[in-house]
Amino acid sequence: MSRSQSRDLPSRLSEMGEFRRATRGHEIVLDSRTDQLVFLADGATKLVVQLPDGSEQVLAFHFTGDMVHVPHRPGDRLQLVALDDCRAITFPTNAFLDAAEGEPEVLRTMLTRALLALQRSRNKAIRLGRKAAQERIADFLLAMAERIGIPDGTDIRIDLPMSRRDIGNSLGLTIETVSRQFTELRDSHMIATSGRSLVWLHDLEGLAVRAGQVAAQKVDPENCAISNKDLASPTMVG
Repeated sequence: MSRSQSRDLPSRLSEMGEFRRATRGHEIVLDSRTDQLVFLADGATKLVVQLPDGSEQVLAFHFTGDMVHVPHRPGDRLQLVALDDCRAITFPTNAFLDAAEGEPEVLRTMLTRALLALQRSRNKAIRLGRKAAQERIADFLLAMAERIGIPDGTDIRIDLPMSRRDIGNSLGLTIETVSRQFTELRDSHMIATSGRSLVWLHDLEGLAVRAGQVAAQKVDPENCAISNKDLASPTMVG
C-alpha cells in the first residue's frame, strides 16, 4: 500500500462513519442495532455496563486515538460515557472490516490494538483476582502512566479524567479505599497529587514493587503516552 493510500484511509473512514460529540458525563449515542466501532478522536471515555440494581460496572477506560468495540447483544446494557468532552467517529464493525479488507497496514494496526486491549483485560483480571487494594492502585497508576503519562522532569505527570469512584468501580474497591490508598502512597512520597485529577509519580520502581510485579523495572519517562496520541486521526468535519 502506498503512502498516499495509507493517508487516504482515515478520510474514507470519516466519510463512512458518523460524527458524534458528547460532553462530560453524557453517553456517546451509538446505533444499537449492530456491533459498533468507535474511533475516539479526542477526549476520554469509560465503557460501562448497567447492572439490574441500577449501579454500573466500569469495564474499561479509553483515551484519544483508541478504537473501541461495542458489541451488540440483546439484553446487554453497554454504554460509552464521556469522561471529558469527546469527539468520536462511529461506524458498524462489518462496514469497517469491508473497507479495510484490502489494507494490510490498517488491519495490522487494528490487530496490534486488539492484542494490547486483550493484555490490558488480562492484567485487570489479575488485579481483581489476586491483588490487594494498594497493589491494584499502584498497578493502575503505572498503567495510566504508560497510556496517558507525560514526562515532567524525573517524574511522570498524569491528568486522570476519571473520578475516584470510577477508579474504585473499575478495580472493585470502594471510593473510601481508593482515597485511603492514594493517601498512603502520597505519605510514602511515591506520588504527589493536586486536586482530584493531577498525579505525579515520583518513584516508579517503588510503585512497581507495591503493585506486586515480579520484576520491578524502571519505567522510562520518554516511553510514556506515545502510543495513542502519535497515531494518525481522521480529519474531523463540522
